Amino acid sequence: MKLLRVHGLLLIQRAHKHRAARLSEKKLSRCFVDHRRVKVVAGSGGSGASSFHSEPRKEWGGPDGGDGGAGGDIIIKVDRQVKSLSSVSAVYRGKDGGAGSSKNCFGRNASPTYISVPVGTLVKEEGRTLADLAQHGQLYAVAFGGSGGKGNRFFLSNENRAPLTATPGEKGQERVVQLELHTMAHAALVGFPNAGKSSLLRTISNARPAVAAYPFTTLKPHVGIVRYRDHEQLAVADIPGLIPGAHLNRGLGISFLRHIERCRVLLFVLDMSSAEPWEQLQQLCFELDQYNPQLSHRPHAIVANKMDLPEARKNLEALRSRVHQTVIPVSALTGHNTAQLILHLREMYDSYPTPR
Repeated sequence: MKLLRVHGLLLIQRAHKHRAARLSEKKLSRCFVDHRRVKVVAGSGGSGASSFHSEPRKEWGGPDGGDGGAGGDIIIKVDRQVKSLSSVSAVYRGKDGGAGSSKNCFGRNASPTYISVPVGTLVKEEGRTLADLAQHGQLYAVAFGGSGGKGNRFFLSNENRAPLTATPGEKGQERVVQLELHTMAHAALVGFPNAGKSSLLRTISNARPAVAAYPFTTLKPHVGIVRYRDHEQLAVADIPGLIPGAHLNRGLGISFLRHIERCRVLLFVLDMSSAEPWEQLQQLCFELDQYNPQLSHRPHAIVANKMDLPEARKNLEALRSRVHQTVIPVSALTGHNTAQLILHLREMYDSYPTPR
């Protein structure tokens, strides 16, 4: 009886852990944002001053109004510690420059405002790409602050010994940009929901995405690192499951199709326990081509997953007779033949250049 109670506690603990994993995945998905529309308004320059020097026994000291300081720029900065665009606000306003003052004192230049974004962020304006931020620490000035105004000292000349003119500072640049996060990975696991992509990523890499027996377990891209003996490291991305009509924003929609664009090679993960797994491949290629005609033509291989199930062996022979691509049978559950998959992934990586 005591032993049963102990087992009961273990089962309860395991159930709590499983529930916690599911909740944490959902919580992370709410925090994961890969697209933002941002309005940026750089700071305005400070106004110039109009004043005249005055002190005892020096009646005609002349103009001494200083210039205003420059407004603050708004700069996008890449930070590898940032994993999502969730912390990016909808509006950013730069600091204004300080106004000039008497005694030829210039206004203070405003400090820049930084927007931290993840590695792999694209900056776009009306569909046109302004910057591709793919390296940690990379900077891009998205809006420039206005110049400071001129004080009346600036307008001093032989013709005008007592200018009264002082100009206001210029307005800062204002624009609306779109930020898009494209996952930085060498290879992408592409498949329908519940094809076993997350389990496969857990088996071949150090990533630990949530795994469960229901569709759409993965609600945000996960990236795992596959390490080789020569110290080469390949990043593999688990793309959330696609469904027919994904390019029309069905299911999880096109939100995650963009994460495939940077990947050098593709691994189509098929559920070999389904009735006709080769139809999955045709539908996946169709969805990729509808989003970007070049995607399905990238170097790829077919990963025949769930080979531990009895009906998979028969489907494997039928699949190989219908396709000309390399087919690698594996079982993410047992780890069967995953070593061959890892070696083949390295061969494809070394054989093909990075897509532009």
